[in-house]
Amino acid sequence: MDAFIDEAIAELFARTGFAPRDVDVLVFNVSMLSPAPSLASRVVRRYGLREDVAAYNLTGMGCSAGLVALDLARNALRTRRRALALVVSSESIAPNWYSGTDRSMMLANCLFRSGGAAVLLSNDPAHRGRAKMELSCLVRAHIGANDEAHACALQREDAEGRVGISLSKALPKAAVRAFAVNLRRLAPRVLPVAELARFAASLLSRRLLAHLRSSGKKQAGGGGDAPRIDFKTGVDHFCLHPGGTAVIEAVKQSLGLDEGDVEPSRMTLHRWGNTSASSLWYVLSYMEAKGRLKVGDRVLMVTFGSGFKCNSCVWEVTGDMADKGAWADCIGSYPPESLDNPYMVKFGWINDVEGDALML
Repeated sequence: MDAFIDEAIAELFARTGFAPRDVDVLVFNVSMLSPAPSLASRVVRRYGLREDVAAYNLTGMGCSAGLVALDLARNALRTRRRALALVVSSESIAPNWYSGTDRSMMLANCLFRSGGAAVLLSNDPAHRGRAKMELSCLVRAHIGANDEAHACALQREDAEGRVGISLSKALPKAAVRAFAVNLRRLAPRVLPVAELARFAASLLSRRLLAHLRSSGKKQAGGGGDAPRIDFKTGVDHFCLHPGGTAVIEAVKQSLGLDEGDVEPSRMTLHRWGNTSASSLWYVLSYMEAKGRLKVGDRVLMVTFGSGFKCNSCVWEVTGDMADKGAWADCIGSYPPESLDNPYMVKFGWINDVEGDALML
């Protein structure tokens, strides 16, 4: 994490031309590490931020903390005119390595990786010409009141007292449920009226047919798939949290996306693993490195995290998106011809002998 703090944040300042003392708001989020002084204080000390900087340190918020931090920074900027916010997302997995034999807790060792991302935000109109993207809206949903959703991604002790992160088979189901709650609030903000009207008419027609069949007035017809909102009518790109293959597939099915839409998330998971809250920025960086983001395009970001939470936001591309970022040395080799895991190819048969394995 020190390597990330020392290099990535310094590079951000160098690229943008801003100085550390220009920062008015600092938000640092990391889920599994909460030292004292905080990691936000570590950044303040390392870069000599001003004494009046509003520094926030978020912990325990899970993989969805990137957009929680973004929301916090946005709200802080609303109370300040012509201000600059630095949002930093990272993770520390070494102190949380699980050394036991509980399968549901061993998976986290294979899935999570260390990483980090730093973003500068501004509400100063003078910076509009320099901005890459503009935040259109941000929606948060939390279904932690449901016991199954709350426990699907949980830090706990195993039978032998070893602490680890337990990921249950209910995780994809919880992700879809939280996603549905989030989309109900997001859709009216980002979709055209025509698409909302089409969906409402389809839903009403389906309910009417179901009522007629149940009352005996219609004995045949109806059925088919439930009506689905077409988010492609209001969104050009889908930046999905690479929480695991099952989560990506569940969101793909829910939104009716194709492989091209989820390619950035799959490639991020393949190359970098799940870097927790920072992983969403790796997905966005993949799109940018591939030259997919053009001025006027709208990008939907979706994150999932323990709790269970689903947060989403929509960006509009307003400037040049040409940086390759973390993908600079490998973007040419993606997507590869095969995503087969060589260890699974070689040793995957063991699962058939020992029992079912959970793959996210």
